[in-house]
Amino acid sequence: MSKFFIILSIFFLIVVTAVTKNSTKRLEDKIFLVKEDINVLKEKFELVLLDYNFLTTPKKLLEYQSKYFEKDLIPIDINEVKKITKINDKLVITEFNKIENEQ
Repeated sequence: MSKFFIILSIFFLIVVTAVTKNSTKRLEDKIFLVKEDINVLKEKFELVLLDYNFLTTPKKLLEYQSKYFEKDLIPIDINEVKKITKINDKLVITEFNKIENEQ
């Protein structure tokens, strides 16, 4: 009878060990996937942060203008901006104010 309990306890320990290993493996897979998602999001965040810090601030744009373009870029009044459209093979120029009112 004691041999039966010993064999039963060994079998129980083997089953518990197998279940524990499988659940641990599933958790490791989930952790790996979450870490990969975090790495992708970190890369996207870094690109967005780069865009925000270096490309969108007016101060930086003025620095880039003076550094790379010197006097090629000039400020322009928004009222001077015009829309060019092609209608029946003819170019039609519309003023910015009229475009704004249409929308």
